[in-house]
Amino acid sequence: MNKPLGVLVGIVVVAEALNTAGAWYTGTKLEGVLKTSIEQGNQALATQLKGTATRATVELVSIDRGLYSSTARYRVNIQDESAGADAQPLIMQFVDHIEHGPLPWSRIKTFKWMPVMATSNYALEKTPSTEKWFAAAKDQSPLKGQVTLGYNRSVDAHTEILPLELALDETSNLSFSGLTMDAQSDADGQNIKAKGYMDHLKVHAVSADKPPVLVELNGLTLASDLNKSPYGFYLGQNILELSEGQLTFGERQSVAKIKNFEYAGSASAKDTLLSGRLAYNVGDITLDGKSVGSAKVVMTASSVDIPAMQSLLQIYQTKFQPHADGTLPVAQLTPAEQIQMQADLEKLLAAKPQLALENLALKTANGESQFHVAASLAKPASFEQPPIDLVKQLVTSLEAKLQLSKPMIADLSNVQAQLEGQTDPQIIAEMAQLNSETAGVLAVQSGLAKVEGANILASLNYAAGQVDLNGQKMSLEEFIAAMMNRFGGMSVQE
Repeated sequence: MNKPLGVLVGIVVVAEALNTAGAWYTGTKLEGVLKTSIEQGNQALATQLKGTATRATVELVSIDRGLYSSTARYRVNIQDESAGADAQPLIMQFVDHIEHGPLPWSRIKTFKWMPVMATSNYALEKTPSTEKWFAAAKDQSPLKGQVTLGYNRSVDAHTEILPLELALDETSNLSFSGLTMDAQSDADGQNIKAKGYMDHLKVHAVSADKPPVLVELNGLTLASDLNKSPYGFYLGQNILELSEGQLTFGERQSVAKIKNFEYAGSASAKDTLLSGRLAYNVGDITLDGKSVGSAKVVMTASSVDIPAMQSLLQIYQTKFQPHADGTLPVAQLTPAEQIQMQADLEKLLAAKPQLALENLALKTANGESQFHVAASLAKPASFEQPPIDLVKQLVTSLEAKLQLSKPMIADLSNVQAQLEGQTDPQIIAEMAQLNSETAGVLAVQSGLAKVEGANILASLNYAAGQVDLNGQKMSLEEFIAAMMNRFGGMSVQE
């Protein structure tokens, strides 16, 4: 044997020996790692589903450990408590072929030679609960994926839902292109990045007593970049983009379509204070092929005390959140809960939170309307004081501004007439003109707005007990008295 070949053989032998040793080590540690991961996953599920009627758990059914690979089976139980005590849970069972590290063959053959602890190749198995799903996927496992676990406990995952053609009943059906999702996280899921894509989803629902409904979604992209906060929930960014959505509905089978829908949500924290932003944007809205317009919504919040918010949410979920059937809980707040709720509210207000609807905009072919409102809150000296004094201390500032386009009102009147089946162009035009002019007259008569050109305008600014309504300045007491006299004929009582 020549020297270079001998060196090569030596390297292969040493590498195989190290791989065998690593595989043995991985195999001995694997069961403990799986049990820990499942326990953490169940805790996370319980937290996410708290306050809902859904309960879900994951359990490790079995694990057959080998030298180079192991086979594990998991069972997922999903129970809908709103369906009644006799309802059967949805049971999904997964088989998982786990390749031991440090060099799983599935990674070697794709030229991924970085040593890892294990690579999991899982797939949904057929059970009575999932046999229809299998049939819709042409008897293939409709849900499968691969998860690679690094020695630093990082996770690299790929999930795939296969295309489906499914008859929901004798007259309704579903067509689904499939979905792929890739995600990465570090140890214990402190930092998570994920991205998914779906090409299309179509649901055609037909019932005997209602008109058919057709829902179509095309080009859906999901993306997240999240960091786990010290308070147990994730901060960061979530994005959803939809190229096109379509709804066919009603007796006339009207077709409402949106294009270029975007959702972006972000949250951050500084010490114990939370800030967040939600933005929705629809690039184009049409009805039966005729343009309606575009829309945008932006909401923000800042200086929200996290521990107080979490405590209040917990009380709400256990005492006030409606059940799945719409009924309200019958349990009343205990004296201790009442004290806790007031303490949380005071703490929340002491942080001086700021809430805003930064922009609510609707643009049509002939006009654009916008609305903005922002409020700053503070902790009052006491809640046991006259209402006006309480408002002065509770609301430190309030700003609202409205620009309502009369041509936009006319455009929307055209849409309403179209939905109602009106086809006479002259009647539609007359009604649109009447509605836009009536809106302007009513706004002026109310004393809350004025008309300038093609727009109805209104503005309200409040700070330090003083109100500015469309340029007219007055005290808070005078403003409340004016509103009560105008709309209710009531007098102010302190």
